[in-house]
Amino acid sequence: MTPRRTILFDSLLLFAVTVLAIVAAWVLISTSPPRWVLLTALGGLTLIAMGSVIARWVSRPDHLKARHSDQVLQIANESLAHLRKGLDTETASAVCRLALDRTEAAAVAITDTGAILGFAGLGEDHHSVEGPILTRATREAIELNEHRILASKADIGCPQRTCLLRAAIVVPLEIRGHAVGTLKFYYTTPRLLNETQVTMAEGLARLLSTQLELSELDRQTELACRMELKALQAQIHPHFLFNTINTIAMLIRTDPEHARELLREFAWFYRRTLEASDELIPLGREIEYVRTYLHFEVARFGDRIEVAEEVDPTTLDVLVPAFAVQPVVENAVQHGMKPEGVLHIGVRAFRTGGHIEIEIVDDGVGIRTEDLPRVLEPGFGRGLGIALKNVDDRLKGHYGPGSGLAVSSEPGEGTCVRITIVPDGVVQGGADDAQSACGR
Repeated sequence: MTPRRTILFDSLLLFAVTVLAIVAAWVLISTSPPRWVLLTALGGLTLIAMGSVIARWVSRPDHLKARHSDQVLQIANESLAHLRKGLDTETASAVCRLALDRTEAAAVAITDTGAILGFAGLGEDHHSVEGPILTRATREAIELNEHRILASKADIGCPQRTCLLRAAIVVPLEIRGHAVGTLKFYYTTPRLLNETQVTMAEGLARLLSTQLELSELDRQTELACRMELKALQAQIHPHFLFNTINTIAMLIRTDPEHARELLREFAWFYRRTLEASDELIPLGREIEYVRTYLHFEVARFGDRIEVAEEVDPTTLDVLVPAFAVQPVVENAVQHGMKPEGVLHIGVRAFRTGGHIEIEIVDDGVGIRTEDLPRVLEPGFGRGLGIALKNVDDRLKGHYGPGSGLAVSSEPGEGTCVRITIVPDGVVQGGADDAQSACGR
């Protein structure tokens, strides 16, 4: 029935009831009944008129659809926080409880393709979570990806003889068109198995399926990000390995005993790095990597390298991506060393505004002005661009906006690379300010 026809029907109903009340009142007055009879009759007719209109309004199809749609949206909205974690016993039980509180169902259940993940309501004492699916219609709903209507206790298949559940609606939950489970509404009587309840169950199942797809998409995105970060990490290890071996190789002719000592130390150090499978490590351990690397380079260049550390002790437990600082220090040595003189390298770590800042400063040859804007571009440079871009990508991958690298440099004066880590992802300045704030 269209809205205009519904309004017209309601108006005619009100008019008819009003006329009936007037006629009845005229008859009562003409027969001169007692006053209390007259008042009772008029009050009753008035209540009938008002009740008829209210009942008609409440039972209007568009009103019922709006109310049920609102219920479905409320359930879906409140369940979003749970299903974004995926479909398991914890999230399924929470969603079942939400649906039970906002629908006319006597019980609500969610299954995966083989077991009951969540159950709430009547029969909760014997419909055990994590138990196998017993209802044949549920398995059919999953296999055929179609809803099923169960109109008897036998159809439900509950082995408990005293179970009061007598009817159910089973609707598949989907991810990318494939059934991954079911949403089940149970009732104590088949009389409640009407079109409204079926539509409501199907609508809620569609919304929950969408949320499950979003959860799966988030999981796949996170997995892809992890794989990308591992690939970036794998690029750093050979880079460090080959440069260190070259350093030791240069000492084999001039100081074989020292070379053997360094080789043993390097073997121990590199075994430790390979055994450390964690993507994030304490900054204190990363500083140890830096010291070990510089030990090899001092063995190579002698007193032409001087290092100064200024590390806030409160930053040593901060987690950073493994090999986030060492490659930057390595760049300072490999690309900053002048033909003559001493290369001074400063390593600083401190807290500022909720961020962790790590500066690697050198007084080497610097970066050409025309090259400076490109040092973090993909593929720029053979060693400098690859390592710095790698570290920048991993920092952003782990911590998000605000974290990363910023580089400032003056040709002939030196270079400053600032690493910004925003642990909670809240940007308050961040890496974009590093070029102006980086000091020597």
